[in-house]
Amino acid sequence: MGAAALLAVTLLLAASPAAHATTQQEVEEALTCQCGCGLTVHACNHLQCGSGEPMKKEINERLAAGETEQTILEAFRARYGEKVLSSPTFHGFNWLAWITPFAAVLAGALVLALTIRRWGAQATRPAPVVPPPADADGGLRARLARELAEFDAE
Repeated sequence: MGAAALLAVTLLLAASPAAHATTQQEVEEALTCQCGCGLTVHACNHLQCGSGEPMKKEINERLAAGETEQTILEAFRARYGEKVLSSPTFHGFNWLAWITPFAAVLAGALVLALTIRRWGAQATRPAPVVPPPADADGGLRARLARELAEFDAE
Protein backbone atom coordinates (compact mmCIF):
# COMPACT_ATOMS: atom_id res chain seq x y z
CA MET A 1 0.00 0.00 0.00
CA GLY A 2 2.85 2.41 0.84
CA ALA A 3 4.57 1.72 -2.49
CA ALA A 4 1.39 2.58 -4.39
CA ALA A 5 1.10 5.92 -2.55
CA LEU A 6 4.77 6.69 -3.25
CA LEU A 7 4.26 5.86 -6.91
CA ALA A 8 1.18 8.12 -7.09
CA VAL A 9 3.06 11.05 -5.52
CA THR A 10 5.99 10.53 -7.92
CA LEU A 11 3.64 10.54 -10.91
CA LEU A 12 1.94 13.73 -9.72
CA LEU A 13 5.26 15.49 -9.29
CA ALA A 14 6.44 14.33 -12.70
CA ALA A 15 3.26 15.69 -14.30
CA SER A 16 3.64 19.13 -12.73
CA PRO A 17 3.15 22.22 -14.93
CA ALA A 18 6.88 23.00 -14.80
CA ALA A 19 7.62 19.76 -16.64
CA HIS A 20 4.97 20.49 -19.28
CA ALA A 21 6.34 21.53 -22.68
CA THR A 22 4.35 24.30 -24.32
CA THR A 23 2.88 23.47 -27.70
CA GLN A 24 2.23 25.93 -30.51
CA GLN A 25 -1.51 25.22 -30.34
CA GLU A 26 -1.65 26.20 -26.65
CA VAL A 27 -0.02 29.56 -27.38
CA GLU A 28 -2.21 30.14 -30.43
CA GLU A 29 -5.33 29.39 -28.35
CA ALA A 30 -4.23 31.93 -25.74
CA LEU A 31 -4.09 34.75 -28.32
CA THR A 32 -6.94 36.43 -30.20
CA CYS A 33 -6.49 36.99 -33.93
CA GLN A 34 -6.27 40.71 -34.74
CA CYS A 35 -8.04 40.51 -38.12
CA GLY A 36 -11.39 41.20 -36.48
CA CYS A 37 -12.85 37.70 -36.67
CA GLY A 38 -13.01 37.40 -32.87
CA LEU A 39 -11.47 33.91 -32.93
CA THR A 40 -8.22 32.70 -31.46
CA VAL A 41 -5.13 32.64 -33.67
CA HIS A 42 -5.43 28.86 -33.86
CA ALA A 43 -9.13 28.91 -34.81
CA CYS A 44 -9.03 31.81 -37.32
CA ASN A 45 -10.57 30.45 -40.50
CA HIS A 46 -9.58 33.23 -42.92
CA LEU A 47 -7.44 31.95 -45.75
CA GLN A 48 -4.00 33.53 -45.60
CA CYS A 49 -5.10 35.80 -42.74
CA GLY A 50 -2.99 38.95 -42.65
CA SER A 51 -2.86 38.82 -38.87
CA GLY A 52 -3.10 35.17 -37.89
CA GLU A 53 -0.51 33.73 -40.26
CA PRO A 54 2.33 36.08 -39.20
CA MET A 55 1.40 35.51 -35.54
CA LYS A 56 1.57 31.72 -36.04
CA LYS A 57 4.96 32.06 -37.71
CA GLU A 58 6.30 34.25 -34.89
CA ILE A 59 4.97 31.84 -32.25
CA ASN A 60 6.68 28.95 -34.03
CA GLU A 61 9.98 30.85 -34.20
CA ARG A 62 9.82 31.88 -30.53
CA LEU A 63 9.05 28.32 -29.39
CA ALA A 64 11.93 27.02 -31.52
CA ALA A 65 14.18 29.59 -29.82
CA GLY A 66 13.17 28.11 -26.44
CA GLU A 67 10.92 30.87 -25.14
CA THR A 68 8.20 29.94 -22.67
CA GLU A 69 4.49 30.47 -23.22
CA GLN A 70 4.43 33.28 -20.67
CA THR A 71 7.22 35.27 -22.35
CA ILE A 72 5.59 34.85 -25.77
CA LEU A 73 2.23 36.02 -24.42
CA GLU A 74 3.88 39.00 -22.71
CA ALA A 75 5.58 39.98 -25.98
CA PHE A 76 2.28 39.95 -27.87
CA ARG A 77 0.56 41.76 -25.00
CA ALA A 78 3.22 44.49 -25.08
CA ARG A 79 2.72 44.88 -28.84
CA TYR A 80 -1.10 44.69 -29.15
CA GLY A 81 -2.29 45.43 -25.64
CA GLU A 82 -4.57 43.43 -23.35
CA LYS A 83 -7.07 42.76 -26.15
CA VAL A 84 -4.75 40.19 -27.76
CA LEU A 85 -5.22 37.75 -24.88
CA SER A 86 -8.12 35.35 -25.44
CA SER A 87 -8.97 35.30 -21.74
CA PRO A 88 -8.62 38.18 -19.30
CA THR A 89 -5.86 38.15 -16.72
CA PHE A 90 -6.47 38.28 -12.97
CA HIS A 91 -4.74 41.65 -12.62
CA GLY A 92 -6.42 44.98 -11.96
CA PHE A 93 -9.94 45.52 -13.18
CA ASN A 94 -9.99 42.28 -15.21
CA TRP A 95 -10.80 40.13 -12.20
CA LEU A 96 -14.40 41.38 -12.57
CA ALA A 97 -14.59 39.59 -15.92
CA TRP A 98 -13.95 36.33 -14.07
CA ILE A 99 -16.19 36.98 -11.06
CA THR A 100 -19.22 38.66 -12.67
CA PRO A 101 -20.71 35.59 -14.43
CA PHE A 102 -20.50 33.50 -11.27
CA ALA A 103 -21.94 36.32 -9.15
CA ALA A 104 -24.83 36.77 -11.61
CA VAL A 105 -25.66 33.06 -11.55
CA LEU A 106 -25.47 33.01 -7.75
CA ALA A 107 -27.70 36.10 -7.46
CA GLY A 108 -30.22 34.62 -9.89
CA ALA A 109 -30.32 31.35 -7.94
CA LEU A 110 -30.84 33.28 -4.70
CA VAL A 111 -33.72 35.32 -6.17
CA LEU A 112 -35.29 32.16 -7.59
CA ALA A 113 -35.01 30.33 -4.26
CA LEU A 114 -36.56 33.24 -2.34
CA THR A 115 -39.40 33.54 -4.86
CA ILE A 116 -40.18 29.83 -4.69
CA ARG A 117 -40.09 29.95 -0.89
CA ARG A 118 -42.50 32.90 -0.86
CA TRP A 119 -44.88 31.16 -3.29
CA GLY A 120 -44.80 28.02 -1.15
CA ALA A 121 -45.55 29.98 2.01
CA GLN A 122 -48.51 31.71 0.36
CA ALA A 123 -49.90 28.43 -0.96
CA THR A 124 -49.89 26.73 2.47
CA ARG A 125 -51.43 29.68 4.29
CA PRO A 126 -55.25 29.69 4.09
CA ALA A 127 -56.92 32.87 2.96
CA PRO A 128 -58.42 34.79 5.87
CA VAL A 129 -62.21 34.56 6.09
CA VAL A 130 -63.77 37.94 6.72
CA PRO A 131 -67.38 37.75 7.85
CA PRO A 132 -69.68 40.31 6.23
CA PRO A 133 -70.92 43.08 8.46
CA ALA A 134 -74.26 42.27 10.07
CA ASP A 135 -76.08 45.42 8.91
CA ALA A 136 -74.77 45.17 5.33
CA ASP A 137 -76.88 42.10 4.59
CA GLY A 138 -80.20 43.79 5.41
CA GLY A 139 -79.30 46.96 3.56
CA LEU A 140 -78.23 45.04 0.48
CA ARG A 141 -81.46 43.02 0.44
CA ALA A 142 -83.54 46.18 0.64
CA ARG A 143 -81.56 47.82 -2.16
CA LEU A 144 -81.90 44.69 -4.34
CA ALA A 145 -85.67 44.58 -3.79
CA ARG A 146 -86.01 48.29 -4.62
CA GLU A 147 -83.93 48.00 -7.81
CA LEU A 148 -85.86 44.91 -8.95
CA ALA A 149 -89.13 46.71 -8.36
CA GLU A 150 -87.91 49.68 -10.44
CA PHE A 151 -86.75 47.31 -13.19
CA ASP A 152 -90.13 45.55 -13.30
CA ALA A 153 -91.93 48.90 -13.44
CA GLU A 154 -90.14 49.96 -16.60
